[in-house]
Amino acid sequence: MWFRNARVFRFTKPFDISAEALEEKLQGDAFKPCGPQETSREGWVPPLGKHSEQLVHSANGYHLIALRKEEKILPGSVVKEVVEERAEAIELEQGRKVRRKEKDEIKEQVLLEMLPQAFSKNRRCYAYLAPQDGVLVVDAGSAKQAEDLASTLRKSLGSLPVRPPVVQQAPAFTFTGWLNQTVDRPAQLVLGNECELKDPSEDGGVVRCKGLDLQADEIRNHLEAGMQVTKLAVTWEDNVSFLLDEELGIRRIKFGDTLQDQLDGVDSDDAVARFDAAFTLMTLELSRMIPGLLEALGGEDRSAIVGDEA
Repeated sequence: MWFRNARVFRFTKPFDISAEALEEKLQGDAFKPCGPQETSREGWVPPLGKHSEQLVHSANGYHLIALRKEEKILPGSVVKEVVEERAEAIELEQGRKVRRKEKDEIKEQVLLEMLPQAFSKNRRCYAYLAPQDGVLVVDAGSAKQAEDLASTLRKSLGSLPVRPPVVQQAPAFTFTGWLNQTVDRPAQLVLGNECELKDPSEDGGVVRCKGLDLQADEIRNHLEAGMQVTKLAVTWEDNVSFLLDEELGIRRIKFGDTLQDQLDGVDSDDAVARFDAAFTLMTLELSRMIPGLLEALGGEDRSAIVGDEA
């Protein structure tokens, strides 16, 4: 149970919910497979898969949930071919031209006929609520996927006062400062060997660097030309390596040997125990890293958080 990505949402109001209450809320939107004429469906599923029927897995106050989305796959080229064949048959039989509106109606009929035999594509998106830390963390590679889960969770709960965290200065400014050494980089953070540079002008270009010393002259020349760092590979306290972007998205997470060694001490034959141990190790590590990372990026702007005294 290691997240590959982390999209963080900050609770803007005091929020707490028990595992039992969360379970009850999610049961109302539990996943059900697509019906014969449905193109997609989504709902909550057990995070432990076949090992549990519970929609919430909790440990140390952290609540893990999983959203499943099923989509019926109909290749556009196949649908188009069938529509054209039927349109041609009508034209030959009736001696008239099939117009666009009628073709659209034929397409709708074809889709209805083909959907029951269509292949299904299933995707799971995991997230955990950490009320004591004031965050929701979603394992999503894109902001849209994370927003979709948050929106579905809001619907299930009736209320979910969250927003992406805001920092005091633009992340690209901080990233750039770390590389050109105009902004102090915290000792816990070590630069990796990958970054993305963008020219901020309207038609500016993009340079992607991988496998390079990020403080080499080659990178410095781009920075002196006015380019800004919009993505940056870093390692936090030798425990977590990831690619950080200017939207505060944490991608391609790799947890270090220290955490893996701790997990290896758990009974390998007990899948549930290993899952629970990995989830606990991961959440504890992220609970330390996320606030530290926000502080390193200039500090979090908490002015919109109700009841905050920070």
